[in-house]
Amino acid sequence: MPNPPTEPAAPAEPGVEHFAAQLVPRAPAGKPRGMSYVDSLTPELFVPTAARPVRAKLRWLAADTQVMPHSHPWAQVAISTTGVIRLTVNHGTYIVPPSRALWIPPGVEHAVTMVEDADLRTLYFHQPRGRCGPGVPRDHEDAWRQCRVLEVSDLLRALVREMPTTPDGGAAISPADLRREQHLSALVRDELARAAAVKLGVDLPQDKRLRHLCEAVLADPTRHDTLADWARDTGASPRTVARLFRSELGSTFTQWRQQVILAKAVSLAAGRMPMGQIAAELGYSPSAFSAMVRKSVGQPPGRFLGQQQPVPA
Repeated sequence: MPNPPTEPAAPAEPGVEHFAAQLVPRAPAGKPRGMSYVDSLTPELFVPTAARPVRAKLRWLAADTQVMPHSHPWAQVAISTTGVIRLTVNHGTYIVPPSRALWIPPGVEHAVTMVEDADLRTLYFHQPRGRCGPGVPRDHEDAWRQCRVLEVSDLLRALVREMPTTPDGGAAISPADLRREQHLSALVRDELARAAAVKLGVDLPQDKRLRHLCEAVLADPTRHDTLADWARDTGASPRTVARLFRSELGSTFTQWRQQVILAKAVSLAAGRMPMGQIAAELGYSPSAFSAMVRKSVGQPPGRFLGQQQPVPA
Protein backbone atom coordinates (compact mmCIF):
# COMPACT_ATOMS: atom_id res chain seq x y z
CA MET A 1 0.00 0.00 0.00
CA PRO A 2 1.55 3.34 -0.97
CA ASN A 3 1.99 6.02 1.67
CA PRO A 4 -0.42 8.97 1.68
CA PRO A 5 0.92 12.09 -0.09
CA THR A 6 1.19 13.88 3.26
CA GLU A 7 3.63 11.25 4.51
CA PRO A 8 6.52 10.87 2.08
CA ALA A 9 8.52 7.75 2.73
CA ALA A 10 12.19 8.05 3.58
CA PRO A 11 14.37 7.44 0.49
CA ALA A 12 15.38 3.82 0.17
CA GLU A 13 19.05 3.03 0.59
CA PRO A 14 20.72 1.65 -2.55
CA GLY A 15 20.50 -2.11 -2.64
CA VAL A 16 18.26 -2.30 0.45
CA GLU A 17 15.05 -4.24 0.05
CA HIS A 18 11.92 -2.59 1.47
CA PHE A 19 11.23 -4.15 4.85
CA ALA A 20 7.43 -4.14 4.76
CA ALA A 21 7.08 -7.43 2.94
CA GLN A 22 9.10 -9.17 5.63
CA LEU A 23 7.30 -7.97 8.74
CA VAL A 24 4.97 -10.95 9.15
CA PRO A 25 6.11 -14.55 8.57
CA ARG A 26 4.35 -16.24 5.67
CA ALA A 27 1.45 -18.42 6.81
CA PRO A 28 1.33 -22.08 5.69
CA ALA A 29 -0.58 -22.65 2.48
CA GLY A 30 -4.32 -22.73 3.03
CA LYS A 31 -4.16 -21.17 6.49
CA PRO A 32 -5.14 -17.57 7.21
CA ARG A 33 -2.40 -15.27 8.37
CA GLY A 34 -4.61 -13.82 11.11
CA MET A 35 -3.12 -10.32 10.77
CA SER A 36 -5.31 -7.35 9.91
CA TYR A 37 -3.98 -4.12 8.46
CA VAL A 38 -4.93 -0.47 8.90
CA ASP A 39 -3.58 2.70 7.36
CA SER A 40 -1.45 5.26 9.18
CA LEU A 41 -4.36 6.73 11.15
CA THR A 42 -4.79 10.22 9.62
CA PRO A 43 -1.50 11.84 10.67
CA GLU A 44 -2.34 14.87 8.50
CA LEU A 45 -4.95 15.85 11.12
CA PHE A 46 -2.35 16.08 13.91
CA VAL A 47 0.56 17.98 12.34
CA PRO A 48 2.76 19.54 15.06
CA THR A 49 3.78 23.19 14.65
CA ALA A 50 5.84 25.77 16.50
CA ALA A 51 2.62 26.97 18.19
CA ARG A 52 1.50 23.41 19.00
CA PRO A 53 4.84 21.55 19.28
CA VAL A 54 3.42 18.26 20.60
CA ARG A 55 0.26 16.68 19.18
CA ALA A 56 -1.34 13.51 20.54
CA LYS A 57 -3.46 10.79 18.94
CA LEU A 58 -5.30 7.92 20.63
CA ARG A 59 -6.68 4.75 19.12
CA TRP A 60 -7.53 1.36 20.55
CA LEU A 61 -6.39 -1.50 18.30
CA ALA A 62 -6.89 -5.23 18.65
CA ALA A 63 -4.08 -7.77 18.87
CA ASP A 64 -2.60 -8.84 15.51
CA THR A 65 -3.41 -5.49 13.89
CA GLN A 66 -0.62 -3.80 11.98
CA VAL A 67 -0.41 -0.13 11.07
CA MET A 68 1.08 -0.18 7.58
CA PRO A 69 4.60 1.18 6.95
CA HIS A 70 4.75 4.96 6.76
CA SER A 71 6.97 7.89 7.72
CA HIS A 72 6.56 11.49 8.90
CA PRO A 73 8.58 14.70 8.46
CA TRP A 74 8.28 15.14 12.23
CA ALA A 75 9.46 13.04 15.19
CA GLN A 76 7.16 10.59 16.95
CA VAL A 77 6.86 8.78 20.26
CA ALA A 78 4.84 5.55 20.35
CA ILE A 79 3.48 4.51 23.73
CA SER A 80 0.81 2.08 24.88
CA THR A 81 -0.73 2.68 28.29
CA THR A 82 -2.21 -0.83 28.08
CA GLY A 83 -0.97 -3.71 25.94
CA VAL A 84 2.29 -4.48 24.12
CA ILE A 85 3.19 -3.10 20.69
CA ARG A 86 6.03 -3.97 18.31
CA LEU A 87 7.53 -1.35 16.04
CA THR A 88 9.62 -2.37 13.04
CA VAL A 89 11.97 -0.25 10.96
CA ASN A 90 14.23 -1.35 8.13
CA HIS A 91 17.18 -2.11 10.40
CA GLY A 92 15.48 -3.50 13.49
CA THR A 93 12.43 -4.26 15.59
CA TYR A 94 11.43 -3.01 19.04
CA ILE A 95 9.07 -4.40 21.69
CA VAL A 96 7.30 -1.61 23.59
CA PRO A 97 5.34 -2.55 26.77
CA PRO A 98 3.45 0.04 28.84
CA SER A 99 6.58 0.69 30.94
CA ARG A 100 8.47 1.89 27.84
CA ALA A 101 8.09 4.34 24.95
CA LEU A 102 9.82 4.48 21.57
CA TRP A 103 11.26 7.65 20.03
CA ILE A 104 11.21 7.63 16.20
CA PRO A 105 13.20 10.38 14.42
CA PRO A 106 11.75 12.28 11.44
CA GLY A 107 11.70 10.46 8.11
CA VAL A 108 12.15 6.93 9.50
CA GLU A 109 9.72 4.51 7.86
CA HIS A 110 8.05 2.30 10.46
CA ALA A 111 5.20 -0.15 10.97
CA VAL A 112 3.43 -0.79 14.27
CA THR A 113 2.03 -4.21 15.22
CA MET A 114 -0.26 -4.86 18.19
CA VAL A 115 1.18 -7.84 20.08
CA GLU A 116 -1.82 -7.55 22.43
CA ASP A 117 -4.96 -5.42 22.45
CA ALA A 118 -3.44 -1.98 22.92
CA ASP A 119 -4.39 1.55 23.85
CA LEU A 120 -2.05 3.08 21.24
CA ARG A 121 -1.05 6.66 21.95
CA THR A 122 1.08 8.56 19.47
CA LEU A 123 2.84 11.85 20.13
CA TYR A 124 4.08 13.95 17.22
CA PHE A 125 6.91 16.42 17.90
CA HIS A 126 7.63 19.56 15.91
CA GLN A 127 11.32 19.63 14.97
CA PRO A 128 12.80 23.03 13.98
CA ARG A 129 14.93 22.89 10.85
CA GLY A 130 18.21 21.10 11.54
CA ARG A 131 17.22 20.10 15.09
CA CYS A 132 16.28 16.70 16.51
CA GLY A 133 15.00 15.66 19.91
CA PRO A 134 12.52 16.83 22.56
CA GLY A 135 14.14 20.22 22.96
CA VAL A 136 17.52 18.93 24.13
CA PRO A 137 20.78 20.92 23.75
CA ARG A 138 22.49 20.63 20.37
CA ASP A 139 25.38 18.59 21.80
CA HIS A 140 22.85 15.95 23.00
CA GLU A 141 20.95 15.64 19.72
CA ASP A 142 22.95 12.82 18.10
CA ALA A 143 21.39 10.23 20.40
CA TRP A 144 17.93 11.36 19.26
CA ARG A 145 18.69 10.92 15.55
CA GLN A 146 18.05 7.18 15.92
CA CYS A 147 15.24 5.10 17.42
CA ARG A 148 15.43 4.95 21.23
CA VAL A 149 13.48 2.84 23.73
CA LEU A 150 12.88 4.93 26.86
CA GLU A 151 11.62 4.23 30.36
CA VAL A 152 8.23 5.83 31.05
CA SER A 153 7.82 7.49 34.44
CA ASP A 154 4.45 7.73 36.16
CA LEU A 155 4.52 11.46 35.48
CA LEU A 156 5.15 11.04 31.75
CA ARG A 157 2.37 8.45 31.48
CA ALA A 158 -0.04 10.80 33.28
CA LEU A 159 0.94 13.73 31.04
CA VAL A 160 0.40 11.68 27.89
CA ARG A 161 -3.07 10.72 29.07
CA GLU A 162 -3.91 14.40 29.65
CA MET A 163 -2.79 15.58 26.21
CA PRO A 164 -5.79 16.54 24.03
CA THR A 165 -6.39 14.17 21.12
CA THR A 166 -8.89 16.21 19.06
CA PRO A 167 -7.91 16.26 15.36
CA ASP A 168 -7.71 19.34 13.18
CA GLY A 169 -10.56 20.15 10.84
CA GLY A 170 -13.22 20.93 13.45
CA ALA A 171 -13.71 23.87 15.77
CA ALA A 172 -10.53 25.84 16.53
CA ILE A 173 -8.90 25.13 19.87
CA SER A 174 -9.80 27.73 22.48
CA PRO A 175 -7.08 30.04 23.89
CA ALA A 176 -7.45 28.42 27.33
CA ASP A 177 -7.15 24.89 25.95
CA LEU A 178 -4.19 25.94 23.81
CA ARG A 179 -2.37 27.32 26.87
CA ARG A 180 -3.02 24.09 28.76
CA GLU A 181 -1.76 22.00 25.84
CA GLN A 182 1.39 24.12 25.63
CA HIS A 183 2.04 23.66 29.36
CA LEU A 184 1.54 19.89 29.05
CA SER A 185 3.76 19.80 25.95
CA ALA A 186 6.61 21.54 27.79
CA LEU A 187 6.38 19.00 30.62
CA VAL A 188 6.19 16.07 28.19
CA ARG A 189 9.34 17.22 26.39
CA ASP A 190 11.21 17.80 29.65
CA GLU A 191 10.21 14.43 31.10
CA LEU A 192 11.06 12.67 27.84
CA ALA A 193 14.50 14.31 27.72
CA ARG A 194 15.14 13.00 31.25
CA ALA A 195 13.99 9.44 30.49
CA ALA A 196 16.60 6.69 30.68
CA ALA A 197 17.31 4.82 27.43
CA VAL A 198 16.91 1.03 27.48
CA LYS A 199 18.65 -1.38 25.11
CA LEU A 200 15.55 -3.19 23.92
CA GLY A 201 15.89 -3.19 20.15
CA VAL A 202 16.71 -6.19 17.98
CA ASP A 203 18.82 -5.39 14.92
CA LEU A 204 17.79 -6.93 11.59
CA PRO A 205 20.08 -7.69 8.63
CA GLN A 206 19.69 -7.03 4.91
CA ASP A 207 21.07 -10.38 3.67
CA LYS A 208 18.02 -12.45 2.69
CA ARG A 209 19.30 -15.72 4.13
CA LEU A 210 20.17 -14.16 7.45
CA ARG A 211 16.95 -12.14 7.51
CA HIS A 212 14.97 -15.36 7.10
CA LEU A 213 16.82 -16.95 10.01
CA CYS A 214 16.40 -13.88 12.21
CA GLU A 215 12.66 -13.72 11.58
CA ALA A 216 12.36 -17.41 12.49
CA VAL A 217 14.15 -16.73 15.78
CA LEU A 218 11.90 -13.73 16.46
CA ALA A 219 8.83 -15.91 15.90
CA ASP A 220 10.01 -18.69 18.23
CA PRO A 221 13.37 -18.02 19.93
CA THR A 222 13.42 -21.32 21.86
CA ARG A 223 12.73 -23.66 18.91
CA HIS A 224 16.43 -24.52 18.53
CA ASP A 225 19.35 -24.31 20.93
CA THR A 226 22.33 -24.08 18.58
CA LEU A 227 23.35 -22.00 15.59
CA ALA A 228 23.86 -25.21 13.61
CA ASP A 229 20.19 -26.13 14.06
CA TRP A 230 19.01 -22.67 13.02
CA ALA A 231 21.41 -22.55 10.06
CA ARG A 232 20.07 -25.85 8.74
CA ASP A 233 16.77 -24.13 7.88
CA THR A 234 18.54 -21.53 5.70
CA GLY A 235 20.61 -23.88 3.56
CA ALA A 236 23.80 -22.09 4.65
CA SER A 237 26.58 -23.55 6.74
CA PRO A 238 26.91 -22.53 10.40
CA ARG A 239 30.26 -20.93 9.53
CA THR A 240 28.65 -18.80 6.81
CA VAL A 241 25.82 -17.75 9.12
CA ALA A 242 28.25 -16.87 11.91
CA ARG A 243 30.26 -14.74 9.45
CA LEU A 244 27.08 -12.96 8.29
CA PHE A 245 26.12 -12.15 11.89
CA ARG A 246 29.51 -10.54 12.45
CA SER A 247 29.57 -8.62 9.16
CA GLU A 248 25.89 -7.52 9.06
CA LEU A 249 25.02 -7.11 12.74
CA GLY A 250 28.39 -6.74 14.43
CA SER A 251 27.65 -9.47 16.96
CA THR A 252 27.66 -13.21 17.46
CA PHE A 253 24.49 -15.25 17.04
CA THR A 254 24.41 -15.87 20.80
CA GLN A 255 24.58 -12.14 21.57
CA TRP A 256 21.88 -11.33 19.03
CA ARG A 257 19.55 -14.13 20.20
CA GLN A 258 19.95 -12.85 23.76
CA GLN A 259 18.42 -9.54 22.67
CA VAL A 260 15.50 -11.49 21.20
CA ILE A 261 15.09 -13.37 24.49
CA LEU A 262 15.07 -10.07 26.42
CA ALA A 263 12.45 -8.59 24.10
CA LYS A 264 10.31 -11.73 24.44
CA ALA A 265 10.66 -11.53 28.24
CA VAL A 266 9.41 -7.94 28.21
CA SER A 267 6.38 -8.98 26.19
CA LEU A 268 5.58 -11.83 28.59
CA ALA A 269 6.09 -9.61 31.64
CA ALA A 270 3.61 -7.06 30.31
CA GLY A 271 0.94 -9.76 30.73
CA ARG A 272 1.89 -10.02 34.42
CA MET A 273 3.42 -13.46 34.01
CA PRO A 274 5.45 -14.40 37.13
CA MET A 275 9.23 -14.15 36.81
CA GLY A 276 9.80 -17.87 37.33
CA GLN A 277 7.34 -18.74 34.58
CA ILE A 278 8.96 -16.22 32.20
CA ALA A 279 12.34 -17.87 32.82
CA ALA A 280 10.89 -21.33 32.17
CA GLU A 281 9.14 -20.19 28.98
CA LEU A 282 12.48 -18.97 27.68
CA GLY A 283 14.46 -22.07 28.65
CA TYR A 284 16.20 -20.69 31.77
CA SER A 285 16.23 -21.52 35.44
CA PRO A 286 15.20 -18.51 37.57
CA SER A 287 18.77 -17.92 38.77
CA ALA A 288 20.27 -18.25 35.28
CA PHE A 289 17.66 -15.89 33.85
CA SER A 290 18.33 -13.31 36.55
CA ALA A 291 22.08 -13.52 35.93
CA MET A 292 21.61 -13.15 32.15
CA VAL A 293 19.41 -10.05 32.52
CA ARG A 294 21.77 -8.38 34.99
CA LYS A 295 24.79 -9.08 32.77
CA SER A 296 23.01 -7.89 29.61
CA VAL A 297 21.35 -4.69 30.79
CA GLY A 298 22.86 -3.94 34.21
CA GLN A 299 19.48 -4.02 35.94
CA PRO A 300 17.65 -6.60 38.06
CA PRO A 301 14.96 -8.45 36.08
CA GLY A 302 12.10 -6.87 38.01
CA ARG A 303 13.10 -3.35 37.03
CA PHE A 304 14.08 -4.20 33.45
CA LEU A 305 10.79 -5.98 32.87
CA GLY A 306 8.77 -3.14 34.34
CA GLN A 307 7.52 -5.19 37.28
CA GLN A 308 8.94 -2.88 39.93
CA GLN A 309 9.53 0.85 40.15
CA PRO A 310 13.09 2.24 39.98
CA VAL A 311 14.57 3.00 43.39
CA PRO A 312 14.82 6.81 43.87
CA ALA A 313 18.37 8.14 43.87
